[in-house]
Amino acid sequence: MTETRDQGLLTIGAVARASGLTASALRFYGDCGLLAPAVVDEVTGYRYYTPEQCARAVLIRRLRGIELPLPEVAEVLDAGAARAGEVLDRHVAELARRAAAAAAVAGEVRQVLAVRGGVTVDAAGFARAVRQVVRAAVVDPEFPVLAGVLLEVDDTGVTVTATDRYRLSTRSVAPRRGVERSWSAVVEAGVLTAAVAETPGELVLAEDEGGVRIVTGAASRRLPGIAADFPDYRAVLAGLGPARTRVLLGRAPLLAALEAATAPVPLVVAGAGVALGGPVPVTLPATVTGTPLRLAFDPRVLRPAVEDALGPELMLDLTAPDQPVVLRSATDGDLTTLVMPVDPAH
Repeated sequence: MTETRDQGLLTIGAVARASGLTASALRFYGDCGLLAPAVVDEVTGYRYYTPEQCARAVLIRRLRGIELPLPEVAEVLDAGAARAGEVLDRHVAELARRAAAAAAVAGEVRQVLAVRGGVTVDAAGFARAVRQVVRAAVVDPEFPVLAGVLLEVDDTGVTVTATDRYRLSTRSVAPRRGVERSWSAVVEAGVLTAAVAETPGELVLAEDEGGVRIVTGAASRRLPGIAADFPDYRAVLAGLGPARTRVLLGRAPLLAALEAATAPVPLVVAGAGVALGGPVPVTLPATVTGTPLRLAFDPRVLRPAVEDALGPELMLDLTAPDQPVVLRSATDGDLTTLVMPVDPAH
């Protein structure tokens, strides 16, 4: 596929590389109305953007990087300079206590040892991605590969995936520099978690004889791989079918509503809100599109998925009461989690 169309439009891949957002994050911002593509090909479904939208994507990435919520991002981009300044000043004031940590992250980065076939990522960002995904892994003697985390490297960055067959989490991380070639490996979840840390600087991941080599500064460590086929999670995602209902709601209120729940939690999506049953029934404000839907979740499965989400908002794509629900969130990368509903009678 070419980088541009006759009208000077950019492909989603070109915008991803220029803006620092992954293609999945661009789709997320398009679906929530913040960065709708200029053209969507009616035959292929490919999305195209104007050069001006690429500049808007860069601003979105930078604003989300300082954890500005989606409504405020839209206000900053679409309001006048004075109002935008007020919103930004208010948000920066709230982040003042984290200034020391932000200054450390913004410090000078050491030169990373060049590794053939490696991909360079932000060390702290990759460590967070691993921790957000790793709880979906499980020790299962019958399926040893489920104790692992799948690492996939291509020209869009690194995709980190884990599943226990009831929950699936996949997270993308944008690369700092170009990727020489594509590769993948499965690494035991605990080993990978112990090998990465949320520290300033860069980290290089490289394929190493079926395993993965991690390089940070002058330190290098090889993580052995799991020699088994990881489940084809992309086939699972592709087989879900179109969402009947889409919900955009705040992550913190949903997490608070699930805090005390121990039994399956009924969830009713209708109108402008989401009603949750449980010990303390509550209706959460939400943006709902599509048909009303009633389903239920095991809080032990749903709560970790909400805890691990990115940013202040969460998008739920609902197909049917007995089909996996897709939870999506994004900042500079994106996180997609599948959670199976349960029978509310059990």
